[in-house]
Amino acid sequence: MLKGIPDSISPDLMHTLMSMGHGDEIVLADGNFPAASHAQRLIRADGLDLCTLLEGIMVFLPIDTHVEDHAVVMQVADSKEPDPPIWEDFQRILSETEGDWVNLTSIERFTFYDRAKSAFAVVATSETALYANLILKKGVVEDDDQEI
Repeated sequence: MLKGIPDSISPDLMHTLMSMGHGDEIVLADGNFPAASHAQRLIRADGLDLCTLLEGIMVFLPIDTHVEDHAVVMQVADSKEPDPPIWEDFQRILSETEGDWVNLTSIERFTFYDRAKSAFAVVATSETALYANLILKKGVVEDDDQEI
């Protein structure tokens, strides 16, 4: 064990985050997402909900500031339905860790699946909320981001 690493971050997940480069994407997937069939690299996070995982990841992962679609969610199938409540949690966590400039971009389900297939990795959680899938695009760590 190491100091300061959240319990939600497994050794495999930390290795993946460290291996990703600027512009690489990681999918945080709910329990219904077809993670195994859509992943180049699959990381299991069984027993974790997505918000706990997201809070742990955001301690380490810089979000790409050079694109608008840096945090992507899967569009609700029925456009008359309200946004899923978990999206508010995603937005809160991202805003608290990165700033209010982080926005969620909603894309169509099959477009989301295609994008997930080309992502650096997919993290499969036990999240039960519907539409609780999130793609994050990694940015760069700037000198003022680093703690010594």
